Amino acid sequence: MGPFVFTFFIALFIILLQFLWLHIDDMVGKGLEIHIIGKLMFFASSTFVPLALPLAILLSSLMTFGNLGEHYELVAVKAAGISLRKLMKPLVILALLLSVSAFLFSNYVLPVANLKFRSLLYDIRQQKLAFNISEGIYYNGMEGIAIRVGRKDSDNKTIYDVQIYNHTDRMGNIIVTTAEKGLMELTPDQQEIIFSLFNGYRYTEVIDQAAYRRTRPFEVMRFEKQVRRFNLSEYQLNRTNEDLFKTHYSMLNIDQLNYSIDSLSTVRLNRLDVYKQRFIKRNPYLAKLDTLNEIPKNDTISIQVDSLQMAKYDTLKYPILDNFQTDIKYLIIDNALKNARSTKENIIFFKDEQVTRKQVITNHEIVWHQKLKLSIACLIFFFIGAPLGAIIRKGGLGLPVVISVLFFVLYYVVSMTGEKAAKTGEWNVIFAIWLSTIVILPMGLFLSYKATSDAPLLDAESWGKFFGRFRFKKRQKTIRPETEDRKT
Repeated sequence: MGPFVFTFFIALFIILLQFLWLHIDDMVGKGLEIHIIGKLMFFASSTFVPLALPLAILLSSLMTFGNLGEHYELVAVKAAGISLRKLMKPLVILALLLSVSAFLFSNYVLPVANLKFRSLLYDIRQQKLAFNISEGIYYNGMEGIAIRVGRKDSDNKTIYDVQIYNHTDRMGNIIVTTAEKGLMELTPDQQEIIFSLFNGYRYTEVIDQAAYRRTRPFEVMRFEKQVRRFNLSEYQLNRTNEDLFKTHYSMLNIDQLNYSIDSLSTVRLNRLDVYKQRFIKRNPYLAKLDTLNEIPKNDTISIQVDSLQMAKYDTLKYPILDNFQTDIKYLIIDNALKNARSTKENIIFFKDEQVTRKQVITNHEIVWHQKLKLSIACLIFFFIGAPLGAIIRKGGLGLPVVISVLFFVLYYVVSMTGEKAAKTGEWNVIFAIWLSTIVILPMGLFLSYKATSDAPLLDAESWGKFFGRFRFKKRQKTIRPETEDRKT
């Protein structure tokens, strides 16, 4: 349990650092409170458990049996008549309990953690940068207001050479306020910022008079002190209603996923049946089409057509056009082309809609299988780590960490490849999601068999004898013809 807890939190911490590296730009400079960042880190860590848990089981089991083998404790146990299979029995029960716990976590806890995490991350991304005015730089963070401060004192409150441009009327720089000195202060509730300006001017272009664009009337007001208040409520973190995110497939349990998959599939099939009926009713000449796939999606029709040439061609091919005048022929051909283009665009639009609906259903199916896949992966990684530790007989954080990372990287790469192939529709969902499990399952069975049968899998001397015997046989085959030639 010690190595398991240690490696679990280490793996979780490493994955959390990767998350911070990717989303650091969304959090820096927004004045977020400590408890908000703490919530985000906690919910993010909860969503990373499916990655950290299998790695922790693999590494801890490998370290445990590696330490037993390194200190010859496995030799003593076997000398006492206890087989490795019997020694692993309590840990197999523990691994089963961890697998069941992993399934319960992914089915009941993970959807809630995804909901809390993604909704909070969305609100943080929508949050504006904190109110911070720098010297000599125009600050445009407030809606319709631009502020420039020439210099600030060390107290970060007293400001000099202040310029405030009011764009709230969306008429340009028609209202400008300047001041020699000012004082910035926050209200006790931090909802507003107060600018107390001294010895300044307010310039206003009058635009409510007739012909103001020609006469350009202008007003100047001098003041000794002026107080301006700006609302900072838009800089506060506003939480979005979490009900808006609850229908996402990553925030559903197995029962909810089953219901959603069934509902989405029914809607998709009904939509297809209704469209086929309407399509045939509007286009009776296309009633023989059995499937929409007979019309290529990427096929294009040239819009620029010589009507006269088409009329001559169609007149020869379809004599029925001989009964119409030339201008009527143009009209018939033009209407036919318009109907064909409209029908084709309608078909392509509907096919794209069906592909989108199918992709949504596929995403639900992927999440459904991943909930079962996590618990199975935890069990298989135990049967890889424990026998491998007994074979290599090395504990600590050296060789076991390297081997564990190699196995986990293989599992992760295959898993991500299968998931992407399933989302694009290239592979079947069941095969794509369970491909990583199919790859590592034979490894676990092979290592378990070799460890319980005391096979010298990683014994250098045994492998040297094997390859030495192979080289000796090869040398005999090359020498034997020479000796026969000499005898003859």
